[in-house]
Amino acid sequence: MVDPTPDTAAHPRFAEALRELGLDVEVRRFPDATRTAAEAAAAIGCELSQIVKSLVFEADGQPVVVLMDGSSRVDVELVRRELGAGSVRRANAALVRETTGYAIGGVPPFGHRTRTRVLADRGLLDHGTVWAAAGDPHTVFPLDPKALVAHADGTLVDVRERSA
Repeated sequence: MVDPTPDTAAHPRFAEALRELGLDVEVRRFPDATRTAAEAAAAIGCELSQIVKSLVFEADGQPVVVLMDGSSRVDVELVRRELGAGSVRRANAALVRETTGYAIGGVPPFGHRTRTRVLADRGLLDHGTVWAAAGDPHTVFPLDPKALVAHADGTLVDVRERSA
């Protein structure tokens, strides 16, 4: 059961999403921003690959969220093929905020303003616990990666950039 008091570290929209999903997670707030995966991993004391980046792309004009581990990069061509899209590119800050309701650096994996297609890289499942943004650049929360993907209504895919 989620504590109904408004004394939460999470962004209000995200806190509401947690309540609606019945999720009781520990949201941690840090005095310094955890805007990048490296900053978040250092603040938490976890591996970089345990950080979940919620990245917004534009596929043929439609937003799509890609969940990727913090130590990897998204292969845009693999995303394009997965979606059957003609073109895929990173969304600009305005589209990110319009689609998710959050600013870059604080986008959580779910609890977005609009229902958006979500692709989750299979590499997230390599960990027992992953950490994701809780709606702003100062907050994170831990969750089992399978539960995170399920709550995001994500499709498991292989879209990680492979090193040469």
